[in-house]
Amino acid sequence: MAVSLRVPENVKRRIAKLAAERDTTPHAFMLEAIRDRLDTEEARAAFHAEAKRRLARMRKSGLAVPAEEVFDYLLSRAGGKNPPRPKPRKHP
Repeated sequence: MAVSLRVPENVKRRIAKLAAERDTTPHAFMLEAIRDRLDTEEARAAFHAEAKRRLARMRKSGLAVPAEEVFDYLLSRAGGKNPPRPKPRKHP
């Protein structure tokens, strides 16, 4: 599938400069940029989909870990400790 893009002159110059610094063509540089953005957006979409699945599961089961316990756990881990993971329980 052929695609045509109208790229403003100032953007073309920036692309050409960076492509030359990377010893690649402007075309290859743009393809890499598009692939990088696609990867980022697909990862973001997958992250949000997983969050929605987990929230639905939490709402259905009623099990949750209070945020304060999560933060305490993460701070301990960041401080080099190895605390037990907080246990989910029925949300009031």
